[in-house]
Amino acid sequence: MKKLTLNEQIFLIAIWHLDDEAYGVKIREKIIELTGSSMMFGTVYNTLDKLVKKGHVSTRKGGGATSERGGYQKVYYSLTKDGMLALRKARELQENLWAEIPQNAF
Repeated sequence: MKKLTLNEQIFLIAIWHLDDEAYGVKIREKIIELTGSSMMFGTVYNTLDKLVKKGHVSTRKGGGATSERGGYQKVYYSLTKDGMLALRKARELQENLWAEIPQNAF
């Protein structure tokens, strides 16, 4: 399994936090809350598409189509088993990398 980028980790963690309410706008808001950095919607949806193609995230449509969304239904995202495993491995890697470095080293 290929290692997750930091950006992919942030997205997967945001989706995990949002659980059943993980759709594009909410994911972007959670990422801003978690990182303190803004992100363009194009970047959000491109990254989500990549995570779906990698099998880390699945999608489902929900809610009725509205004029606010250009007649489209919301697309909800959720972590797959592969996505959870990839996140677990990323966390283990981070913990191993930092294990020998004291908290006050920097």
